[in-house]
Amino acid sequence: MKKIYNVAIVGLGQIGSYLYKEISSKKKEIQKKTGKIVNIVAISAKNKNKKRIFKVNKKIFFSNPLKIINDKKIDILFECIGLSDGISKKIVEKAIKKKVHVITPNKALIAKHGEHLSDLAVKNKVNLEFEASVGGGIPILRTIKEGLATNSIHKVYGILNGTCNYILSEMENTGSSFKNALMKAQNLGYAEPGNPKLDLNGYDTLAKVKILSALAFNKKISKSKCMMEGIENIESKDFDMAEQLNLRIKLLGVTEMINNQLFERVHPCLVKKNTYIANVSGVMNAVILEGKPVGESVLQGEGAGPGPTSSALMSDFLSVLRGNIKFPFGLPNNVRKKVKIYDDKNYINSLYLRFEVKDKPGVLSQITKHLAKYKISIQRLIQIPNNANKKASIIIITHSVKENNSKKCLKSITSNKNIIKKPVLLRLF
Repeated sequence: MKKIYNVAIVGLGQIGSYLYKEISSKKKEIQKKTGKIVNIVAISAKNKNKKRIFKVNKKIFFSNPLKIINDKKIDILFECIGLSDGISKKIVEKAIKKKVHVITPNKALIAKHGEHLSDLAVKNKVNLEFEASVGGGIPILRTIKEGLATNSIHKVYGILNGTCNYILSEMENTGSSFKNALMKAQNLGYAEPGNPKLDLNGYDTLAKVKILSALAFNKKISKSKCMMEGIENIESKDFDMAEQLNLRIKLLGVTEMINNQLFERVHPCLVKKNTYIANVSGVMNAVILEGKPVGESVLQGEGAGPGPTSSALMSDFLSVLRGNIKFPFGLPNNVRKKVKIYDDKNYINSLYLRFEVKDKPGVLSQITKHLAKYKISIQRLIQIPNNANKKASIIIITHSVKENNSKKCLKSITSNKNIIKKPVLLRLF
């Protein structure tokens, strides 16, 4: 087995730059633990002259990352660009075809093209490693693939986006508006300064859910659309109500098998304060697995940022250096079958509904008539008047209701001229 490994890092943002420093400063430690000498022989980014946490060696810098594969003898490539398509996909494909091991934190790439890239990696007998794509520094994927390899997992859920969790924690603890909490998250570097939409609308969490599903249930990555809701419509008054109800609001990613059918979803939830997941705050992530014979397992840690992400990348790096050639998703690809998808219209759950209405006689009865029409039973009702502007908030906690019924009901209710804005729906978890 070879002793010297040549490394390329493509993408020198926060993660790529931090990784560069980690590898450069820990060469002796890496050699001690693996018996291998590592050399960074190529780096690539859009801007050579951008100020970074390390001095760029222009001799190994490539403006076009695709040229690295042709011009350099590479053993391991780190892809840290972060796009699902374009140059990210091209460089990974090209590297694998050249029998180069690939390590990436790119959940969008894996969620969309993981099956194709996995097939390529198996065919070319190289590793495709993506531990850092889910949960930052939490070793959740390796735990599923190796630590719980003989367990039958039936459910995985958790807080998978540190940006959203920070915003929700800030709104709860300080009474901040969504806008102000987002601004603070951006100032602290927890949210993208430009457009954090992919975090806020649930897409980032959904990509991670799809990866977790494939590993936990030994199935192909699902291409089906599924329930995805973000946190943009949540207001401070929802936290006030949650406090009264002894609940907290969390954005959860959930994947489970129901009657041998896959049910993936991402949405804000109301969770009981005495549960583990309710007490994961700030930028922390947590993943909870339920299976047999292990029972319930909990993993928690920082879910984002260059430090935790680099920690996961280095874990994959050392695994490759030790010669651990593995199937990317833990099993041969021909064993992993396509999964049947659970129809979320049949999902039954209790709901929190908030209506902003004109404070006038008959409005409440109009809402309750709609609920009755769609067989939605009321467990609790709270009305909060705002006498200053002749408006009111009506909060309803329902008994268990079919998802299809609730969607049809809310769609019909929004046409009522006495309802000022789109109702807020949160599911009880």
